[in-house]
Amino acid sequence: MPSLMAVLGIDRLSSAERLQLLAELLDSLEPAPPLTEAQREELDRRVRQLDEEPNDVRPWAEVKARILARLGR
Repeated sequence: MPSLMAVLGIDRLSSAERLQLLAELLDSLEPAPPLTEAQREELDRRVRQLDEEPNDVRPWAEVKARILARLGR
């Protein structure tokens, strides 16, 4: 089965056109529901932690590889 990108012709767009399309798609979505108090507190905690330990981070590629390894992929 062909991908939706191919069916819609998106695969023939340039990178700039794809980015523009992505921006338009995101703009067309309903606004996200407001955060709960617990979600807001967790985000605040994570920001504080990052501020306190800015070098205690992992690159996305490393995190993704660990997750995929745990899933056996």
